[in-house]
Amino acid sequence: MQNNLTDFEKLSNLSDQDINEIQRKSSLCTLNNLKKIRAIAIFKNEIGISPPQAYLLLHCGISSIKSLSLSTPYELERKIGRLERSLRVKTETDTTFTLLKEWIKKASQICKSI
Repeated sequence: MQNNLTDFEKLSNLSDQDINEIQRKSSLCTLNNLKKIRAIAIFKNEIGISPPQAYLLLHCGISSIKSLSLSTPYELERKIGRLERSLRVKTETDTTFTLLKEWIKKASQICKSI
């Protein structure tokens, strides 16, 4: 892309106005995809979640740090399992119950500090 948006830090700091401007200039970029990319970058920068794991969270309905902080590990595990069954695939993201608890704890700490 012209804006050289290859850095997760830059991507996570995009405002809605920035996203709208990118979409306006590049017809190949959809608003929905740009917002997903920003959410993945935020998860990576703020919590240390890998992009594939962040994408899995998005597909399970967790699109922000706040929504992650309000979740429980059991709920996330159930949503991931449901997604895997509906797609008839096993995700290869190594999301353990302990890891889910860690993500939720980090998300809760971030939400409290805001």
